[in-house]
Amino acid sequence: MSNEQTQKPYKFSFPDPWDDEAASDAAPACELEPPWEPPTVSPAEASPRQEFQTLRVVSGEELSDMRLEPVRFCVEGLLPEGLSILGGAPKAGKSWLVLDLGIRIARGEPIWGIPTRQGDVLYLCLEDSLNRIQDRLNRLTDESPDNLFFAVSAGTIAGNLCRQIRDFKQSRPALSLVVVDTFQVVRSPETEVSYAGDYGEIRQLKALAEELRIALLLVHHLRKQSDRDPLNRLSGSTGLSGAADAVFVLDREQRDAPEAVLSCTGRDIEQRQLRLRFDSEQCTWSCLSDSLGHPEKQLPPQLEPFVDFLRERGSFVGSNTELAEQYNRYAKVSLSPKALKQQMNRWRFLLEDCGVFFESRRSNGTRTVSVTYRKSGDSDGSDAKDGESSGRSICVPCVPCDPAAAP
Repeated sequence: MSNEQTQKPYKFSFPDPWDDEAASDAAPACELEPPWEPPTVSPAEASPRQEFQTLRVVSGEELSDMRLEPVRFCVEGLLPEGLSILGGAPKAGKSWLVLDLGIRIARGEPIWGIPTRQGDVLYLCLEDSLNRIQDRLNRLTDESPDNLFFAVSAGTIAGNLCRQIRDFKQSRPALSLVVVDTFQVVRSPETEVSYAGDYGEIRQLKALAEELRIALLLVHHLRKQSDRDPLNRLSGSTGLSGAADAVFVLDREQRDAPEAVLSCTGRDIEQRQLRLRFDSEQCTWSCLSDSLGHPEKQLPPQLEPFVDFLRERGSFVGSNTELAEQYNRYAKVSLSPKALKQQMNRWRFLLEDCGVFFESRRSNGTRTVSVTYRKSGDSDGSDAKDGESSGRSICVPCVPCDPAAAP
């Protein structure tokens, strides 16, 4: 068949636009749908920026002069407020260690010669029974403190664990330490084994610890594979150690060996290794040595005469340059105004322990510093802008391990 027979020509007929009657009778060539309209959305959805709060920023100059309280410690220089992880192999003595630690913090007694800050303690021993805890408690002490509390069950992180700890803190305001033994029990079974999953769970507990201003210590297990870096020994991804404020790894070379090394690292503590020995009769860990040596906090040599300088003057008001010039003549040192101010900011609270208080101001574009000396007991607390006491101990936060003094 030819194309002429198979194909029919298309015919298009349009009504005469000037013929109203014909135009109304004619069927339209095509019908258009109603004009498209965007879906209705809420203002929050239409403006994603409203989902975020405005950034609260502070300049470097303001930050340098802010009187921020130092980090508080449950164990001076070793266990800070915030979230910490204690890792160790199963049956390596972790539970004995944290129970002894809880008893000493509840009493305010030193551990391994290191001072502790007394406070209430909550021990969530989630893999033990009350019978086992009672037996351990009676082995460690003949008089258990009444501000040490135990629980053998708790919610999960995805459940109500944070609310349980928050409610307990409300009923016991002096709470300073919470131990979760073990971390795996409170984890959500749906949590993805990944950096993001591990980091997300730890961040929730870290935020809780910062909100309540407590030390939250998670007891965790180690990998079977050995590693030269103790942080890589924790079971799970590096998201755990990445989010934690401090990490402690208790490593025994052999399971039945009495000695172990406690590797300590964190944001607010100096890296150190404590060599410990476990006494199977007393069920306690004693300290044999401390790699940190002498961790006493003291003013740097160029700043040591600053206390005597202010004690003799009583007070000073002027620019940083004038203060540096007068101090350099007095102490026979050569500190630039910038270097002197940096050291004053860094050692602010140690200077305050020695009676030296200062405050920086800016007026008409000129920076001035006001420094005063006060005898012990003369401070009225006005220098604490937030009205809070620092809760710090004076000058020396910790001392080297004394094996003879250890239990």
